[in-house]
This record gives sequence, C-alpha cells and structure tokens, in this order.
Amino acid sequence: MEGIIAYLTKWMTTFIRFHLIASIVLMFVIYFVVQFLRRRASMVRLINKIPGPPVDPWFPWLGHAMLVLDLDRCKFQYGTYALIYQLVASVNQIYRQEGICKMWIGLKPLILLYRPDDVEVILSSSTLTQKSAEYRFLDSWLGEGLVTSSRSKWRQRRKILTPAFHFRILEDFIPIINEQGNVLIQKLSKSPYCDEQFDIVPVITLCMLDVICETAMGVKLNLQANSDHEYVESLYNISRIFLIRLMRPWLWPTLTFNLSSHGRLFNRSVQNTKDFTMKVIRQRRDEWIQCLTSDDVDKQSNDMNVVDNLDAIKNSKFFANKSSTSRLAFLDLLMQHHLVTRKLTLEDLREEVDTFMFAGHDTTSHAVSWTLYMLGLHPDVQERVREEVDSLIDTDGADINDLTVENIKQLKYLECVLKEVQRIYPTAPFIGRELSEDTKINQYIIPKGTTVGIFTYVLHRDYDCYPNPERFDPERFLPENCNGRHPYSFIPFSAGPRNCIGQKFAMMEQKMTIAKIIRHFVLKSTDPRDRLVIVGEMILRSVNGLKMIFTPRTLVS
Repeated sequence: MEGIIAYLTKWMTTFIRFHLIASIVLMFVIYFVVQFLRRRASMVRLINKIPGPPVDPWFPWLGHAMLVLDLDRCKFQYGTYALIYQLVASVNQIYRQEGICKMWIGLKPLILLYRPDDVEVILSSSTLTQKSAEYRFLDSWLGEGLVTSSRSKWRQRRKILTPAFHFRILEDFIPIINEQGNVLIQKLSKSPYCDEQFDIVPVITLCMLDVICETAMGVKLNLQANSDHEYVESLYNISRIFLIRLMRPWLWPTLTFNLSSHGRLFNRSVQNTKDFTMKVIRQRRDEWIQCLTSDDVDKQSNDMNVVDNLDAIKNSKFFANKSSTSRLAFLDLLMQHHLVTRKLTLEDLREEVDTFMFAGHDTTSHAVSWTLYMLGLHPDVQERVREEVDSLIDTDGADINDLTVENIKQLKYLECVLKEVQRIYPTAPFIGRELSEDTKINQYIIPKGTTVGIFTYVLHRDYDCYPNPERFDPERFLPENCNGRHPYSFIPFSAGPRNCIGQKFAMMEQKMTIAKIIRHFVLKSTDPRDRLVIVGEMILRSVNGLKMIFTPRTLVS
C-alpha cells in the first residue's frame, strides 16, 4: 500500500511539474503571439492608411497577386516577370498624383515611392541605408560586399574602396576600355553583324564583361572571341536563379531552396565563381609579395597615401618588366589593404571583387545597348552625336583607337544623350530599402521593418520635372536646362550616401564604347518602342531584345 501511495505521489509531483512547466511555456508563447499580433495590427493600420489598390477579400493572404489575372493575357508568353512589371507599372500610373502607394506581396507590405521629395527622404538619410531583404539571397556569394553589407560594415568598406575610383586610378583603365572597344568594332564589322539585323545586347554584354574582368581582376578572358567560359556561365546562372527565387515564395527559406534543383545549380555556380576569383587573388597576392620585397619599393608604406603607394608600385621595376601585370586593377587597391594595412582578409577581397563583377557588367552593358537602340530610332540625334565625335577626331586630332580622358570630357552632347536614355530606360528600375525606424513620408507613417521600393522608371517620368516625359530629348540635360530641377528626380546610379561608387567609371566606359561605334557605323533600330516588352528584373531589359542593323561608314582618312 505504501508503495502505491509513494508511486502516486511521485506521479502527481511529476504531473504537476510538467503542467507547471507547460503552463509557463504556454504563457510565454501566448505573450509573444499577442505581442506579435499587436505589432502586426499596428503595422497594418499604418500601412492601410497609404493609398493603394484593394486586396481581394476572399484571398487576403495572397495580397495583390490576384491582380495579375486582370492583366493583358497575351503577355503570359513572356513569363511572370513581364506580368509583374506590367502590374507594378499600372498601379504606379494610377497613383501617380499621390506619389506613393502600397502593395501587398502575400502578407508582406511594399511601399512604392516615385516623387522626388519623398525619394530624397529615404536616400539622403544616413540611417536608412539598409538594403531590402531580397539582397540576402546573394549572401552566399557576395557575403558582406559593398552592395549587400549592413550599415556598420558598409561604412567601413566604403571608406576603404572610395580611393579605387580616384581619377588617377580610373585613367589606368582607359587603355583596357580602348582595347576591348576596338575588338568590338572589328567584331561588328564582320558577319553575322555587319549590315544584318541582330540583337545588340549579348554582343555588348561580352565586351563589357571583358572590360570588367580586366579592370576588376587584371585577367583577360577574351570573351568577345570565345564566350564559352565556365565563369560567364556561372554568372548567368546566379542572376537567373536569383530572379526565379524572388518570384517563388516557397524557395525563400534556405532549406527548401538548397534542396531544390535551382538551389543546387545556384550553389554550384556560386562556388565556381568564388573558386575562380580566389585563384586570381592568390596569384595576384604572390606577385604583390614579390613586388613589395623588391629593392625599388618603399617597404615602410603603411602611412602612405593609397593612390601614391599604388603609383610607386606601378612604377617599380617589377611591374615595368611584367607586361601582363603592368596595368593595375581594382584588385590591386584591395590587395594593398590586405598585405600592407591589414584591413582586409582574402575572403574580404573575394567579396568585393565579386561584388564589382556583379554590379558592373550587366548595368553598363544594358545602358550602352539602350543608348544605341535610341540612337537607332532618332537619326537626327545620332547625327549630332556623330558630328561631335567626328569633330573630336578630324578637327582636334584625337585617335578613335586610343581615346584619352581629355577626349572623353569633350563629348558633352553624348553625355546628355546617355543621361536622357537613362532617364527613359533606367538600368536599375528599383531601389530597395528596409526601414530601420518609423519614417514619415508626407502625412503617412511607414513603420520600421517595411520595405520601401523607389520605382525609378516612374520617378524619371515626373511631369513637373520632365514635361512630355516619353519624348526623347537629350537637351533636357544641357546645363542651362538642369537649373532648378530637383536633384532626386534623376537617380540612375541611386543617390545619397549609398549611391553607386563606380558611376564615373561607368559613364567613362559608356562614352568611349558608343563613341567608337558611332564613328564606324550608321545605326538603325528595327523595332519601335511600343513593340518592346519591358521587364524590371535586376536590370531593365526588353524580353524580345533590341534588334538593330549596323551599316559601316566610309571614312576618308
């Protein structure tokens, strides 16, 4: 009997303890759920005050996804991206006067801005610099690189990298752009391009990849002659699968993504690019060690100005005697911070080089392609650009095969053309920020943690800043016509503290490439603008390509 009583007592004690622990756990769960629901309800109340299309009451958890069914069905043949871009563009047109609208991506709010005053609030802030959550899908590749890094890490990296785009460093890139531009001209002068219709985008992309590989890493891949390179294929796979993941919420969790076929290919491609970049970095490091131990370079250079130190190394006997490494690359500045100042690890170098590759090739190639396309539609503008380039060559004595910084500065009208094209077709159609604090935009409070998307495609069509915004008019960007225009009405390279660090390099590359092409060819675009199917992915592109015909000019020497 006593044994039974002891057993029951022990059982009751265990039961009470279990229920006590379970009750405490349940209370904590209920508390956190209630707090989450309260925060969620508060957030929803604030978001719902912002104008935007109504959500289907029967399927509220789908957000505005049901609106896709109301779109032009004929564009289904161009895929999900074309439909979603059409949806966002349509919504923004409806709420253009308000300058702000909300959309629900499932249960997640997205606030779209396209009025210069409101855009300035976000981009000019020194605290609202956190990129939107979607960039985290690239963490396994870019890590804490300049594009994807958090605020504290970004400030440190930005300070280190800024000297890499000093004008004296950029001058070293001029011969590379000249060389690859000349290869492009030779390629376009032959079949299947000369006097025949072709899509200009892939041709320009290979040229820009050759430029960026040599300027970033100091290696020649010769992709314009042979595009079958594993590194290029891996870059393509990463970009393509990143977009697929964005469009498929079930692939957002890391576990489900890694188990999918897309995830496995993505991870293999990331590893391929990382291995390639790291191999180049290690080879460059060995060359640097040899250079820094030579007698003609000052070994006590820790306190030396970065640009001056690179000049000293470039002029050393080691670099002078090695033609393959005589040109300094973006990697060389980073290598100095690894070997001399000890501020960067090899993995840090790898992240920044891959970031430069990611951010630099696709945007520039599409900017050049869009400009050529628009010149092909507007013979009068094309002829004026040609006259400017011809004057530079025939009157001022410049060499089209060996353009200089001073030559580039003289192409004022071409710069206006580039800016007007970037206004109409901004290569970066969205700029995303995740708010780190509650932010007031006009009379609305956007709660902390909300994603804000700046829709540059609509921002650049602000009627107050650009009357008749669909008209192609490069003279909008003549100095006398820019006076008084809102500085945040035109942001092809973003703006504020987190703007594009390489924008001067990009403009230099674009001007040189287009000047060479316009000198040698007469351009004609075969598809009018209303036939293009525009999509906003990581860059703004035409699904059906940019078809053109290049006719060689007869130049009198």
